Amino acid sequence: MTINEIQDEIIEEFSGFDDWMDKYQLLIDLGNEQEPLEEKYKTEQNLIDGCQSRVWLVADLVEGGKWNAEGKVIHFKAESDALIVKGIVSLLIRVLSDHTPQEILDADLYFIEEIGLKEHLSPTRSNGLVAMVKQMRVYALAYSTKQ
Repeated sequence: MTINEIQDEIIEEFSGFDDWMDKYQLLIDLGNEQEPLEEKYKTEQNLIDGCQSRVWLVADLVEGGKWNAEGKVIHFKAESDALIVKGIVSLLIRVLSDHTPQEILDADLYFIEEIGLKEHLSPTRSNGLVAMVKQMRVYALAYSTKQ
């Protein structure tokens, strides 16, 4: 699946809910379904700057992936100590993980606006969302220059 196909799938899932309390619950459920991050990765260097909650993000360049049969892709793993933030980072991972560094750098993350996420987050959570996306792109840029 392409990044845009995954985003469209997420937009479809969220469009089934009119009430934002239900959308928050979906975010919490998505976060709870995410694989927990191993303790060894919960280090100071993996914390994302700019998040009020603690968010750890790890990225590995691996051969092939769920969406690309050949070539190197970035596989992301993350965790947060806040339920809604954990849901947000799980959405970002779902969209960007297992794609090439260039695909990640070129991605227009329109799903954030489409599902109304940005306008329904507090300013600090909104800043955290921007910081998470920025960090994922930094990893993509770093790995694209290594290739």
